[in-house]
Amino acid sequence: MTPKRPKDEEKAAAKRTMPNAVVEYVPDDTIKRALAIVAHPDDVDFGMAGTVATLTSQGVEVTYCLVTSGDAGGDELIMPREERAKLREDEQRVAAACVGVTELVFLGYADGMVEPTLALRRDLARVIRKVRPDVVLTQSPERNYDRIFASHPDHMATGEATLRAVYPDARNPHAFPALLNDEGLKPHTVTRVWIGGTSAPTMVVDTTASIDKKLEALKSHKSQVGDGARLDAMLREWGGMIAKNAGLPKGRLAEAFKVIATS
Repeated sequence: MTPKRPKDEEKAAAKRTMPNAVVEYVPDDTIKRALAIVAHPDDVDFGMAGTVATLTSQGVEVTYCLVTSGDAGGDELIMPREERAKLREDEQRVAAACVGVTELVFLGYADGMVEPTLALRRDLARVIRKVRPDVVLTQSPERNYDRIFASHPDHMATGEATLRAVYPDARNPHAFPALLNDEGLKPHTVTRVWIGGTSAPTMVVDTTASIDKKLEALKSHKSQVGDGARLDAMLREWGGMIAKNAGLPKGRLAEAFKVIATS
């Protein structure tokens, strides 16, 4: 486990206001369970694995929900879509274990065709009611015109469907009544959502201590990253830039989120 920072340092970090009103996350004992909802295998590892590793090291139980199994991913993967999906699910399970996650849900939607439909909202509300998380981590539903590659249509659709499932679907007993009446899944209110990949973050998580776990997780996606030779430098560059922009001390690494109060 990552050594816990001294109390005085935690308090200082909690009070620290960074550029653009970005604050630094400190351990929060009100977070017992977290649910990460993303579009494809490897999405969580590129954007949030350092944060996930930080949470699991603090005793938080984290579950992954993958909307697709990445059956359209990997330009050089010459194999049937079903085999590609199974390969990427297996890679994601290995990657998840690297950061302390063993519970994964694959919804099986077609890669490249995700839309924030009522069916997807229902399926996400089902997962939320089962997991009953204190916080949901997901992708941004907004297009980033400065970084178009951060705005994959599946990512935006997943973020939008997740927010709709958080509010109002998962908490409303009259939304998708079969979830309650037939499946016995009681409504659940998620108190906060952390949105990754946003151009206007409000919180950063110091991931300096978890960078090696994040790197190990990403290297597990061999069908997507090959030998991963360039990953270490790339991740450190990204994490260092985020930390610097947030005002963290030199040499730190971070991941950024927009925190939405949802209760």
